[in-house]
Amino acid sequence: MLEVTGLKAWYGQAQALHGVDIRVGVGEVVALAGRNGAGKTTLVRCVMGLHRQVDGAVRFLGRDVTHTPAHQRARAGMGWVQDDRGIYSSLSVEENLLLPPKVSDRAWTLERVYEAFPVLAERRRASGTTLSGGEQQMLAIARALRTGARLLLMDEPSEGLAPVIVARIGAIIREIKATGAGVLLIEQNVKFAATVADRHYLISQGRIVNAIDNSEFGSREGELLKHLGI
Repeated sequence: MLEVTGLKAWYGQAQALHGVDIRVGVGEVVALAGRNGAGKTTLVRCVMGLHRQVDGAVRFLGRDVTHTPAHQRARAGMGWVQDDRGIYSSLSVEENLLLPPKVSDRAWTLERVYEAFPVLAERRRASGTTLSGGEQQMLAIARALRTGARLLLMDEPSEGLAPVIVARIGAIIREIKATGAGVLLIEQNVKFAATVADRHYLISQGRIVNAIDNSEFGSREGELLKHLGI
């Protein structure tokens, strides 16, 4: 579904990514872990087409999209759940959900969203400014699902949330996977990532330094936590 090869990225003269190779298969959840400043968000922004100072290749569904604008990648089936959630504060929950266009017949209906996230149904008339952090995160994920995206790019979806909400987000990610969609997940909480991911990439100083199958996670958890400084 997604294949990134030899990806390099710069901010001015400063190089942020140094030849990154990653892939995400159909119906696969791939986690990207690394310390702050390691290049995780830069990588996802490059995949989404939001960072343009790049070299290398990004292929999505077999098509080279390296130099394709972000809005065209979104129309092709990429969905981004950004770390700041991007909720329109002046709009209600339902207006936020109705805003994005559908890009495929995989798009979730409002009824399906409200069934998956009952709290959003309860707060459908509430404005974005009144939502808690957990409610905003659920709304950001639901809004991406409303588009029918084939690949979801999720940046720290569990950060700062109560365990019960994190567990609900994990269940939704597994449901997304079951539909055949792919997920590229930036996640510092490696224990949470292990409950949803098939594979893990470890990034350090803009380079992929390790790739770990989830079946290896238990025996290598200490190594991961040490590398992440946790």
